Amino acid sequence: MWIKNTPLEGQYIRLEPLALEHVDDLKEAVEDGQSWKLWYANVPSPQQMQGYVEKALSKGSDDQVTFVVRSIASGHIVGTTRYYDIKPEHKRASIGYTWYSAAVRRTPVNTEAKLLLMANLFETCGALSLEFKTHFFNHASRQAIERLGAKLDGVLRSHQILADGSVRDTAVYSILASEWPAVRNHLKAKLTAR
Repeated sequence: MWIKNTPLEGQYIRLEPLALEHVDDLKEAVEDGQSWKLWYANVPSPQQMQGYVEKALSKGSDDQVTFVVRSIASGHIVGTTRYYDIKPEHKRASIGYTWYSAAVRRTPVNTEAKLLLMANLFETCGALSLEFKTHFFNHASRQAIERLGAKLDGVLRSHQILADGSVRDTAVYSILASEWPAVRNHLKAKLTAR
């Protein structure tokens, strides 16, 4: 496997491989903020969490690696994130399916999670690039991606049909291996400033 399904740990969070025993903790995390009610976000409700986790675990191991995000300070699971659309033959992957409980939004959690994921992808796996994709109207997600240092590649129009029948335009961002040293320094500086 090109990207190993192993824990990644920082100062604020620990990314742990997703397992069925995380379902109840993820239900509790998603209830804080009720992100599943946002029409443009693809976040499971507490009632959908079991199926969400089972589906994430059932996909081919070469296509995605899914983590829960655990706060080191509290010990609680505060969200989830993953590598997906993994293409070892092209040395690229996407990072996404990320959501957090409201209590940790706009804290070091997302910055450190992305720093850990990107460092692993570029430094350990030797990736050439990575992608982030989000709904065109998910302005909070787009701003968070841009704060990481990703560049907008473009918008895929009428890209996906959502569960409610609406059609999603997808904003696609990327970071290249050549940009990684500057992005890494930027993220480390953000964490130090905290």
